[in-house]
Amino acid sequence: MTRERPRAAAILWQAALIVLVGGWIYGPALHGGWVWDDLTEIPRNSVLPDPHGLAKIWAGSAGPDYFPLKTSVQWVLWRAWGENAFGYHLVSLGLHLLGALLFWRLLEKLGLRLAWLGGLFFVVHPLVVESVAWIAELKNTLSLVFLLAAMLAYVRFDEGAPGKRRLPYALALVRFALALLSKSSVVMFPFVLLLYAWWRRGRVARRDLAAAAPFFGLSLLLGLVTVFFQYHRALAFWTIPVGGAASHLAVAGTSLAFYFWKGLVPLGLQPMYRQWSVLPPSPAQFLPWLALAVLAAGLWIRRATWGRPAALGLGFFVLNLVPVLGFLPMSYLHISWVADHFVYLSLLGLVGLGAAAAGALWDRCPAGRIGLAGGIAVLALLMAWESRGYAASFRSDEALWTRTLQRNPEAWLARVDLGQDLFQAGRLEEAIGQYDRALAIRSDLPEAYYNRGSIFLRLGRLPEAIRDLEAALRLQPASPDALTNLGNAFARSGRFAQAIGCYERALRIEPGATDTRANLALARRALAGAAP
Repeated sequence: MTRERPRAAAILWQAALIVLVGGWIYGPALHGGWVWDDLTEIPRNSVLPDPHGLAKIWAGSAGPDYFPLKTSVQWVLWRAWGENAFGYHLVSLGLHLLGALLFWRLLEKLGLRLAWLGGLFFVVHPLVVESVAWIAELKNTLSLVFLLAAMLAYVRFDEGAPGKRRLPYALALVRFALALLSKSSVVMFPFVLLLYAWWRRGRVARRDLAAAAPFFGLSLLLGLVTVFFQYHRALAFWTIPVGGAASHLAVAGTSLAFYFWKGLVPLGLQPMYRQWSVLPPSPAQFLPWLALAVLAAGLWIRRATWGRPAALGLGFFVLNLVPVLGFLPMSYLHISWVADHFVYLSLLGLVGLGAAAAGALWDRCPAGRIGLAGGIAVLALLMAWESRGYAASFRSDEALWTRTLQRNPEAWLARVDLGQDLFQAGRLEEAIGQYDRALAIRSDLPEAYYNRGSIFLRLGRLPEAIRDLEAALRLQPASPDALTNLGNAFARSGRFAQAIGCYERALRIEPGATDTRANLALARRALAGAAP
């Protein structure tokens, strides 16, 4: 009893510290508004206020991806919070902290001496900020909770007596399915199970393959669904600037090296990174694969000692990055090859390795424990400070894009979104400047042409408005908004026949647009009145 009380007290203060530090880091973002595509996810998502929205969500008729559990959670949150972003931020933070506590528990089950450090450093690591502070990434924090819960259940199954293994196995399978329905990038979990079996017993037996088989089945099913949705919805208007197999390998290798470096040295983080060229790939872009092969060989040689646990952590890191390395189609790749939110799950592997290394040093160097504890505390404080500053960028669109453009002036999407914010704030000339710079970087941005053309229309600069709106329609011919505004520009220029054609095309796409129908009637009367 006397030993259990100090242990329980230690667990309580350690858990409290994780929660308090997490709250301090994300305090600046909690009271922030909607950023980036949060507006599309929540306030402008017509399925959330719909009483029959759940049926549409699970039928796959809403949204560019099929993450029905994530969207169902948002549907429920809408009934509690509506368009108040605070509630959504609070849930994302709560899920992140729960994930950190589950990770701590998992590391304990795996026998780590300082498992608690894993949970703490996962909370303070700057690479996770984007996934927690950006409401649209609820899918990351939600899927991680279910995935870690699935792994804990699988460990109980693997360690359990023959008569007590069915329930943990069933729980692991159900929780994994829930993780997949939250975000399908967790598909590599079955490979993690085989890696875990090899780490624990030094081999992968037939029973391990049989146990993993249903998990592979779920991964294949939801993975194919995701690929279908990406091809037919998310990628409908975008072309990914990557070539053949060699370019794909170059993207994957350099992305892997990028994530590894940022995991170790999380400085200079930003919401949008420069998209380096792989057309054609340079020889240096294949070096990460050579380094990975050398590292894997070294771990295999040392597998009898430290090589096996190191392979578990690094293997977890690499395996869970495979779906986001550019081998499979993803709409985000038209913006950049890499993103902080892609590494949220994989980062656990590096953090776990760090906790394992700290535990080994703690045991082997008792005389240096004070120095080690001090170093850990300083590192945690520095990372927490960096994370808090990064989280503050997510309080508003302007703050987010200002930070992005300070670090990456070529971030064309940041300029487009910042231009939209300036447009809505009535700062029209500043907005035009942002669109000018975005289109100088990429000339295939229909939204930039549309928004700049709409500003020119408002300012009465009709030839420029017509030029830009026609350019937007060349890129997106079925845009009713662009057709309507182009019709307005023609009508104000006295070109009523062309205005009528634009309005009619817009109404064929969106028959219920009452403003467009009214403008069509006015244009017809004006054309009739102008006829000789």
